[in-house]
Amino acid sequence: QAQLVESGGALVQPGESLRLSCVASGFSFDYLTIAWFRQAPGKEREGVICDMSRGRYTKAKDSLKGRFTASRNSGARTASLLISNLRPEDTGVYYCAASPAQRCTYYTQEISENDYDYWGQGTPVTVAS
Repeated sequence: QAQLVESGGALVQPGESLRLSCVASGFSFDYLTIAWFRQAPGKEREGVICDMSRGRYTKAKDSLKGRFTASRNSGARTASLLISNLRPEDTGVYYCAASPAQRCTYYTQEISENDYDYWGQGTPVTVAS
């Protein structure tokens, strides 16, 4: 059974960094497109960054470029999201999602939740001093 399990969410102070993890099981991990989404309190879920492993290509939402880095460890079947210089507006629940299709390319204009078939349960991140 395909499953994604996130971890790493925490209460952190502004300016700190945080790494979230997403362990995948039941997939051909190396062929997955992995994306990270977040949902702030009272707001819609938004795509943050996607990672097209086969092409070694990642794409972040334009407004979030520079602070969010996606990576993966194939041996551990784990995708990671590193968030640097955290801000209070980064507070929310972070989700990883996966698709067996090529959803993250140079031509991808929007990281859309409609493109992803499998979802984790989410991990909460709170940024406060």
